[in-house]
Amino acid sequence: MRKALPSPANRGALLLIRVDELRSLLRLAEPVDLARRVAGRYLESFPGEGRLHLSLWGREVSLTFPGLVAYDEFERELNPAFQALLIYHIFTSDGSPAAGHFIAFSELPDGKFYAQAFQGYTGDELRRHFGDDGMRFERAARQQGGQSYPLGDAAFEFQFLPSLALLVVYWAGDEDLPASYQVLFDAAASHHLPTDACAIAGSMLTRQLIGAGE
Repeated sequence: MRKALPSPANRGALLLIRVDELRSLLRLAEPVDLARRVAGRYLESFPGEGRLHLSLWGREVSLTFPGLVAYDEFERELNPAFQALLIYHIFTSDGSPAAGHFIAFSELPDGKFYAQAFQGYTGDELRRHFGDDGMRFERAARQQGGQSYPLGDAAFEFQFLPSLALLVVYWAGDEDLPASYQVLFDAAASHHLPTDACAIAGSMLTRQLIGAGE
């Protein structure tokens, strides 16, 4: 029987349950080691206190240490979903470099059980919004910082975390088949986020593109 994938909102709530527990475990680690694993940097302000800096969607964010609360470049506290993704990233990452090529959600650990649902609220939503309007998709992707990538009829790469990029691919429709879209992940994604968190990242990117295409 196919497993039912919780909605992005429900998965986000499930991830939030463990965030404080993961923060407690991360406080036992050396912050310099944590920064190295996520391709970031740690700046100490006082003995035992400082900030861990890394990028999120191409913008610098920082997390206090030992509090591990994340802020944007304007010192605004990030929303709970981004807080959770960063904590899971820091906890999961083993420092592996990006693979430099992309795989489908179904190729992530346990992803094949949830691939149809993931496609439903990512690629299918993009198709419903952009249809065969490749130019509008391209404008939205570039507005969100996407970099052109040679795949399909149009594809754009988005740097979610320093070692984790996502790719959105568009294939134009024809008289037999409608247009289609798919969100892919760097092949090293499982070294940096659990699969549920990857699903949330894909959902976030989808919403950002749709919002930019309004």
